[in-house]
Amino acid sequence: MTTPPPSLPAAPKQNVFRRGSYREYLHVATILRKETVGGALLLVATVLALILANTGASDFYYSVRDFQVGYEPWHLNLSLGAWAADGLLAIFFFIAGLELKREFVAGDLRSFSRAVVPVAAAVGGVVVPALIFAAIAFSSGPEMLRGWAIPTATDIAFAVAVLAVIGSRLPSALRIFLLTLAVVDDLLAIAIIAFFYSGDLQPILLLLAIVPLGLFAFLAHKYSYLLGTTRWAAGAILLPLGFVTWALVHGSGIHATVAGVLLGFAVPVLRSRRGGGPEAGPGLAEILEHRIRPLSAGFAVPVFAFFSAGVTIGGVDGLATALTDPVAIGIVVALVVGKPVGILLATVLVTKTTRGALDPDLAWVDVIGVAMLAGVGFTVSLLISELAFGQGSPHDDHAKVAILTGSLLAALLATVVLRSRDRHYGRIADKEALDADNDGIPDVFQAEPARAGRGTGH
Repeated sequence: MTTPPPSLPAAPKQNVFRRGSYREYLHVATILRKETVGGALLLVATVLALILANTGASDFYYSVRDFQVGYEPWHLNLSLGAWAADGLLAIFFFIAGLELKREFVAGDLRSFSRAVVPVAAAVGGVVVPALIFAAIAFSSGPEMLRGWAIPTATDIAFAVAVLAVIGSRLPSALRIFLLTLAVVDDLLAIAIIAFFYSGDLQPILLLLAIVPLGLFAFLAHKYSYLLGTTRWAAGAILLPLGFVTWALVHGSGIHATVAGVLLGFAVPVLRSRRGGGPEAGPGLAEILEHRIRPLSAGFAVPVFAFFSAGVTIGGVDGLATALTDPVAIGIVVALVVGKPVGILLATVLVTKTTRGALDPDLAWVDVIGVAMLAGVGFTVSLLISELAFGQGSPHDDHAKVAILTGSLLAALLATVVLRSRDRHYGRIADKEALDADNDGIPDVFQAEPARAGRGTGH
């Protein structure tokens, strides 16, 4: 009788949401600090817009929002509200393009095992809310279904502002997950806008946009070292090409914010050999992101929110009318229920199919809390609402009330879950700060087997 060969030991399970490199930890911490300030300004701008739109100053507010300025022969005679939506938000999406490219080229997400969870979660967080909205609004007619994409995006600025307000010391792994999820959300949102919410296509203008975009990419790669080290060079050389690209995309019928993402993708992440190679320091994408993010978070997005969030509610009766609209019901349910369910289902599915396991420091309740926080949708949701129903239309106004209501409910539910774990998060924060050997890098990051190196962030 032959002895059966010994069975091979089972492959060790790979931790999901494991701690990233110290360099990535510092990079994300810097981003979230800026976005926290931006979230506070966003909240102030939103409250101010709502006050003006619901008091005696409403006529003044709407006249300023609808005031037109620009060069008509280039189809750029736009209202201030349109300039904010088409122009300022292009800056926001440029930053999203830079960040996403950096993550997949030089960040921790260049590893498939790290990227698959937040990417899958982002997809789940788009698909499930869209299906829930469609199921609720289906009986109201095809016009209502145009809003299916409204509850699909996560607003990272508002989300981290919520974390700052509640004082949650969210572990670095969950912060990276939330940031990556939001960035991928933004990319999916811009793809949805490009394919489903663009106007009459002008192919000639779209083809012409390739010329300045290609020149932008060529110069950004060819002279990335000069553009990164000389502060004026990037603005003097790349900004005019970026504006021409934006103007041509705007005139082509594709929403102009698409140009922001394309320009972001055109910027090199790693330093060229002429600039000393990747080891010589951050590449042009990280440099531009560091310089422009304050403009995006501190000005572009709050100004857009100011012009977009102002809606005349009409007292209690008006609020009741708005929230009983099937469009509004679909948005609130999709943000509060659909978003966390989609993210959680996708995360569980990936974890089970890849034989993964949660990091020992975390539990599934932590993932649920972050998934609920991802239901805070604002900036991109407001934009899609205007594209779907037209700015100032009854359904657009009802959708905006629902976006605010759903985001508030999602934030409150996430607060309850995350605050209940705050003491545990405090112990993790202490662990991530301990540097017993005084070498400038906390010990827990040196113990990580997947640690990418002793970077120092910016």
